[in-house]
Amino acid sequence: MKSALAKRKTTIEVSTASGARRYRDPRFDAVAVKVFPGDHYVTSSADEMLVTILGSCVTACIRDPLAGVGGMNHFMLPEAAGSGWDTASASMRYGNVAMERLVNDILNRGGARHRLEVKVFGGGNVMNGTANIGHRNAEFVEQYLAAENLPIAAHHLRGSLPRRVHYFPATGKVMLLELQRTEQEEVVRSEVSYKSKIQIEPVAGSAELF
Repeated sequence: MKSALAKRKTTIEVSTASGARRYRDPRFDAVAVKVFPGDHYVTSSADEMLVTILGSCVTACIRDPLAGVGGMNHFMLPEAAGSGWDTASASMRYGNVAMERLVNDILNRGGARHRLEVKVFGGGNVMNGTANIGHRNAEFVEQYLAAENLPIAAHHLRGSLPRRVHYFPATGKVMLLELQRTEQEEVVRSEVSYKSKIQIEPVAGSAELF
């Protein structure tokens, strides 16, 4: 698994209206869809593979195997202060909003809550001076899923290394690679940049996506 992910990337870009977030990855014979911080993506396509890179962030990979629909989110902060599970005045930067959006989008496309298969990854403490935000994210997602009575089918949380996650919603397969220290600096720079952005951009409402 690790050797396949570590091979040199050979891709063919696929043009989309939303930008270059999709590309054809011949290694997996799949259309890869990049899921960035503060984003989520839901699909019913059998040939799509969802890809994200995590440092302190957490991703949830959720699907309904019977309905054939699933998706992934990527969040950096546990939840909006004082909002509980409410999504009316927050954005996808927050775990509670990211989880609600992902679950609801799957249900709106024919999924059923009692059939949801949930896998969660990330939450490494890779950033200095952030009050263990990675482990706080991991604790949040575990508590959230327990409160929502959604059992965790698989997980790889906490630690101190960033991760790359490849998720195949059609089958539920996950391929995970822990990145080495030499690759960590780039992940940390990306998260610091995103953290700075969300600290200065106000929450605009429930429709806000990054």
